Amino acid sequence: MDFMHAATVLAQATTTTDVGPNAIKQAARLAAGLAIGIGGIGPGIGIGIATFGAMQAIGRNPEAEGPVRTTLVLGAGLAEAVAIYAFVVALALIFAV
Repeated sequence: MDFMHAATVLAQATTTTDVGPNAIKQAARLAAGLAIGIGGIGPGIGIGIATFGAMQAIGRNPEAEGPVRTTLVLGAGLAEAVAIYAFVVALALIFAV
């Protein structure tokens, strides 16, 4: 199913009340794909920027490797939690509808 067909089905599902169960499932799958796709962008960028900053900090001050690494792992875990929330929403959309 291409994007334009899925968008058309989604538009029909939101404007009419006479849609079949197949159209609703297709709209839920589209929404699940968008949720995990868009929900993964932010954490990916955040973890990349955090790793870049940590590597620069360790390169400039190698003695601070321990505290920098601890902060990096904590920050990456918190950023990854956002991606996991998006994944849970996508699974709920797929299996609840």
